[in-house]
Amino acid sequence: MSENLIPDAMLAPDVAETEESVVNYSEKSLAELVRMFEDLVGNEDRMKMNKEAEAIKGAFYKNLIKEKTEAGIISPDPVIPDENQEDAVAEENTAEGHEEPAADNPFDEIEKSFKAMYNSYRKERAEYNRQQEKEREHNLEQKEAVIEDLKALLEKQEDVNATFPAFREIQNRWRAIGPVPVQNYRNLNDTYQLYVEQFYDMVKINRELRDLDFKKNLEVKEKFCEEAEKLAESNNIVEAFRELQKLHEQWKEYGPVAKEFRESIWDRFKAATAVVNKRYQNFFEDLKEQQTANLEAKTKLCEKVEEIASKENISSGEWNKLSKEIEEIQQEWRGIGFASRKENQKIYDRFRAACDKFFGRKREFFSGYKETMNANLEKKTALCEAAEALKSSTDWKRTSDQLINLQKQWKEIGAVPRRKSEQLWKRFRSACDEFFNERDKHVKPENDFYGNLKAKQRLIDEILAFEPSSDESENIEAMNGFMQRWQGIGFVPFKEKDNIAKKYKDALQAKFPGISVSKARRSASRTPKSEKELLVQKYMKKEQDIITYENNIGFFAMSKNSEPLIRQMQDRIAQAKKELQELETRIRELESAEEKE
Repeated sequence: MSENLIPDAMLAPDVAETEESVVNYSEKSLAELVRMFEDLVGNEDRMKMNKEAEAIKGAFYKNLIKEKTEAGIISPDPVIPDENQEDAVAEENTAEGHEEPAADNPFDEIEKSFKAMYNSYRKERAEYNRQQEKEREHNLEQKEAVIEDLKALLEKQEDVNATFPAFREIQNRWRAIGPVPVQNYRNLNDTYQLYVEQFYDMVKINRELRDLDFKKNLEVKEKFCEEAEKLAESNNIVEAFRELQKLHEQWKEYGPVAKEFRESIWDRFKAATAVVNKRYQNFFEDLKEQQTANLEAKTKLCEKVEEIASKENISSGEWNKLSKEIEEIQQEWRGIGFASRKENQKIYDRFRAACDKFFGRKREFFSGYKETMNANLEKKTALCEAAEALKSSTDWKRTSDQLINLQKQWKEIGAVPRRKSEQLWKRFRSACDEFFNERDKHVKPENDFYGNLKAKQRLIDEILAFEPSSDESENIEAMNGFMQRWQGIGFVPFKEKDNIAKKYKDALQAKFPGISVSKARRSASRTPKSEKELLVQKYMKKEQDIITYENNIGFFAMSKNSEPLIRQMQDRIAQAKKELQELETRIRELESAEEKE
């Protein structure tokens, strides 16, 4: 009959990671954690409180990183706190811009103080562990000596009155000796139990003394059974398993019971042991399943962040939106438990790398984006100055064209810093409005802006009253007619320009929803043009572009900060002249070909 029911794989499991600490150290401040560590190192049982010491240390460095981040001492980008907080602090202290601790770093002293206490405690515990190992080796020698004495007692075969007291003394000596090294425990106890059983079976002791000893052993082992049965109902499965190991060790310390009770008492103890072992095994199987599920969940979050971090052509608004998504994913990550020890660090490193990639790209974008917005600010400021230089002009036609051209350029320039955007637009719009309002007051009969406004409104009413045909070609023809008439009407007052244009566009869309303006224009110009005619049109258009660019340089020169715009116009003129030369060469080639025909 064997009483060794606990599997070898379960004798020394690493269960420390599965138990939750009673105290939530993460809610403590740095000062509280330092005081708690001071109390711990002053405790007489501090060498048995290693788990608490490590928990306080982990919370201290996690909070230290958090408070440094909030104080702006280390990078403010949201990242996942590293599981090894002390290493994270060391990395931050040696990163670019943090080679030397700042003189006004409020966390420097408390960190040094805590590190000194912890290092002192760690050295003391290392010495304590060495002493414990030395003591176990000494205990092993003592127990081996006890076994030799027991073996010698069996060989004497003396009268019971002489052997039994000596046997009792040997048992007491055995129980008084402390623990031995784990690798020697099983073999040592098996040898001891073998000689104890041989003593009870072989030595001719007094029946009354033997029965009394059997009875005493039975009472103790019945209590062991009761304790094991209570452990089988415990909610703390890991602690119950630990206590069961202790009961098994104590069980082996006591001798046998009467033969009629040996099988039944062992079966009872074995049954309770089987329940605890089964629950313990199920606990770790469930834990493994949960860790697998956690790994799958964290892998999906990694894939999400990696996809976001790899996106291209992201606008400034999208960067901020995606940052919030990343922060939400990070919050979800924190709510997921650990993966297995083998995979946990790998998946964490993958997640952090994806987060770092995203926020690194974001920093690069906004660094360049700020430069672009400042350049746009200079360009729009130059346009404001150019518009202000033209606002008092009475050359109504030429200046109108110039201001309209400035407005087109304004739309082509990108965003400027938000705090300047509204102010700059009001300045530009004010200069344009001042000129066009004055122009409208001095309108000539041949340029009746308000008459043109009324004419365009009547045309819009006519479009709205039109009844479309079921024949698309007829509708296209009608739409072209409206468009040609609209183009034939002159300018309207500047302040009404955008409003009347929108009404016209809405009217066309309402009556001709399936026909685009470009489609109508293509249909109106079905007669194909020769290659020469097309090149001549491009040539004339390019000449007009050059004249416009040269005019722009003229009035840009009157404004401050116009150097970038003037360079831009000069580049456009150079490119246009090059294209003009190419067009001229091609046209002459076509003319020469026609003459030969």
